[in-house]
Amino acid sequence: MTALVAGAKMARFKWKRLARHGSGLAGAALVAAFVLAAIGAPLIAPYGPDITNWAAIRKAPSIAHWFGTDEIGRDELSRIIWGARASLEAGVISVLIAGAIGVPAGLLAGFARGWTDAILSRIVDAMLAIPFLILAIALAAFLGPNLRDAMIAIGVSTAPMFMRVARAATLDIMTRDYIEAARAVGNPPWRIALRHVAPNIAAPVLVQANLSIATAIIAEASLSFLGLGEQPPTPSWGSMLNAAQQFLTQAPWLAIFPGLAIIAVVLAFNLTGDALHDALDTRRGK
Repeated sequence: MTALVAGAKMARFKWKRLARHGSGLAGAALVAAFVLAAIGAPLIAPYGPDITNWAAIRKAPSIAHWFGTDEIGRDELSRIIWGARASLEAGVISVLIAGAIGVPAGLLAGFARGWTDAILSRIVDAMLAIPFLILAIALAAFLGPNLRDAMIAIGVSTAPMFMRVARAATLDIMTRDYIEAARAVGNPPWRIALRHVAPNIAAPVLVQANLSIATAIIAEASLSFLGLGEQPPTPSWGSMLNAAQQFLTQAPWLAIFPGLAIIAVVLAFNLTGDALHDALDTRRGK
């Protein structure tokens, strides 16, 4: 009962600390807006994403088309709203793949130590020696040019960061007194790892996941720009930028608005991640 009360007090303290983080709340609100726009795209978008109007090719922003139209007369605002689905889906699913690979590996390395830690750490070091985006491009080119394989490529490329975060947090937790107490009462290693270590590394992993979503969204846009992500005519912010590069002087809005969408959603996730870091960091004072 005492542990439950202490846990409730700690959760309330963290929530109050998060609520005082103005930029973090603004970022979370912006993330929520993008998520709602992606989910409600059929209701929110003024036009279908693939409806063409040959009489309105590359028209500047107007009352009829707030963000203008593209090279075949499609409404730019509608395609940006629909494109949020690909970007957010890629961000979330890629991070889930990365976490599913990296967190258990980091927990195992930090808990087992010895040769297990040495082997896993060398694998991670080798992967981190390759720039993240270069590795994602190579994997996506090998797997195939579509959104599903792009998400797998981004997830595998992101996994080493999760492994390092989980390993560092595990090594820190293993020095705590309650781990020694759990060993003293006869808990087997698997129980200690799952019941005492894993729940306590959740906070840094959650922060890393939030920040990695922003990185994954940029990576998906980059892969789509290169033709390795979501394929036309399905809208994607990266592929929209790729198409816009041919008309930068005649129709700059084709590049401006998808670019602003990417900047906004990445900034929102970064602000939210910073707020979560401040709220969940137990070493910080009130």
